[in-house]
Amino acid sequence: MERIPVAGPWITQKEIDYVTDAVTNAWYSNANVYVDRFERAFADCVGLRFAVSLPSCTSAIHLSLLAFGVGPGDEVIVPDLTWIASSAPVSYVGAVPVFADVDITTWCLSAESFQECVTPRTKAVIPVDLYGNLPDVDAIREVADRHRILVIEDAAEALGSEYRGKRAGSFGDCGAFSFHGTKTLTTGEGGMLTTDSEDIYRRVLVLRDHGRQPGDKMFRNTEVGYKYKMSSLQAALGLAQLERIQELVAHKREIFAWYESRIADLEGLTLNYEAPDSKNSYWMTTVVLDEELGITKDQLMKKMSQNNIDCRPFFHPLSSLRAYEHLPQAQQARKRNHVGYQISPYGINLPSAMNMTEEKVDYVCEVLKSILNNSRARRAGI
Repeated sequence: MERIPVAGPWITQKEIDYVTDAVTNAWYSNANVYVDRFERAFADCVGLRFAVSLPSCTSAIHLSLLAFGVGPGDEVIVPDLTWIASSAPVSYVGAVPVFADVDITTWCLSAESFQECVTPRTKAVIPVDLYGNLPDVDAIREVADRHRILVIEDAAEALGSEYRGKRAGSFGDCGAFSFHGTKTLTTGEGGMLTTDSEDIYRRVLVLRDHGRQPGDKMFRNTEVGYKYKMSSLQAALGLAQLERIQELVAHKREIFAWYESRIADLEGLTLNYEAPDSKNSYWMTTVVLDEELGITKDQLMKKMSQNNIDCRPFFHPLSSLRAYEHLPQAQQARKRNHVGYQISPYGINLPSAMNMTEEKVDYVCEVLKSILNNSRARRAGI
């Protein structure tokens, strides 16, 4: 079996045609044609009034915090189990990240832990839709509304996920998406900020373009902003992918279904959760192993790699990283966040590239079963 990658896009002639047209025609006075089309179509897709294209999900979270006036002296609650891009913008604006625990079932922010982390200084919360999974949206929203806390939804990994008919990225005051090369919809690198607030939308337009008012052609900057714009080539690729989003998400769900039918019944293994009244877009099919199996994610990934299968490790708790270990909030989280520290050492993302076939899933599952059976036998002394 040839090496199986953990992630990768699905590019068709449509994407090639759109990007070719952008390369040929989308310059200077026409530079925003694809950007404008992509933003309008994306807002419609998510079900909100406004979408602003950006270089990354990180920049989307950054500008959301700035637009809401989050800064020094404020605290922002983030789940401990996520990629650092969810929390780094909190540090960019001079606020303090507070690391809450995750739920054992969804792997997303625990509403109970969120509540425990709230203080008079809490200004915002950033729930993360991890690997396509959604948190308990209603419970998190209830806590946030009760304490008048802003909600910035990190939907980087969940384009196409839904809860009660609403799309991921529409549950907060702002939503943030990623179009990294690993994502279901990709622009190579890129992101999008979504919101229903016209005030936030207009503020973000200024911040992303060096503090220049939209439409200004005389280079009169009203403040110091950021170079956070998406190129027409990226937008052309993104628009073509967005026009195929139902097909892309359907294939992600198909890949998960192939895995589920083969390994869901394995003892000591847990897969992504799909809550009632929800739809998981399954960006990455993910497994968490029971500690009793006697194999960690690092050991499992090494053995999978020896069989030409690339996997990714479950994220490390943010509070365990050198980047944050000096913070009192991280020290508190290391003592408090038992679920995140329980899950992280035993979770991996299985190959979920858009070119996955059922034959490849068969092979991955057979190798995985063999590794786990051998681990059980060693642990039993057989």
